[in-house]
Amino acid sequence: MHILIIEDETGISGFLKQGLEEENYKVTVANNGDSGLKAFNANKPDLVLLDWLMPKMSGLEVCKKIREKNRKVPILFLTAKDTVQETVEGLKAGANDYIKKPFSFEELLERIKIHFRDNSKEEVVKLGPVTLDVLRRKVLVEEREIAFTQREYELLKYLIENKGRVCTRNNIIEDVWGIYFEYDTGVIDVFINAIRKKMNLKKEDDFIKTIRGVGYMIDDANPK
Repeated sequence: MHILIIEDETGISGFLKQGLEEENYKVTVANNGDSGLKAFNANKPDLVLLDWLMPKMSGLEVCKKIREKNRKVPILFLTAKDTVQETVEGLKAGANDYIKKPFSFEELLERIKIHFRDNSKEEVVKLGPVTLDVLRRKVLVEEREIAFTQREYELLKYLIENKGRVCTRNNIIEDVWGIYFEYDTGVIDVFINAIRKKMNLKKEDDFIKTIRGVGYMIDDANPK
């Protein structure tokens, strides 16, 4: 997942960039509203962290211009403004959320995860050779409908929703299996192998990549 930070305070943007990259997000930083809008148009990020008060173009203006072209990307305001009127103004401009400075990184991270989950609930998701029909819980691979078990489907859906991000075995066992205690994560490998076998692609790692010693990922840059 790709996050764009538009923030003129380099201390804040640097801190956020480091923390988010440690969480395996791809991060781009812009230090004013004008360059932030250009970065958005050039990079097509999956989420925007947007400061309100910035030189050249305010965060409010940036938010409105982004919404003219993209109605879906989550936009989170990072700002010291906290009156009801200002909050409403930001939401009317198209923001999805609002977090007041100073804030804890842990809170921001959880809000980001929530918006990624909400934004991933598309009816049909196409990625490489795979078409995921979320409403009908169907999967097509190269136009062939594949019969996955419920757990296989949930695991594949989770990897697709987190495309471009390394999903550790611990993340998977917690988020897909709902197990929050020490557990043998080797079961994940069994399900991944079953999914690959059913997909029957020429090169099994072209779509679901093994990150040895860590977990799995689907690379959204060029899935084959």
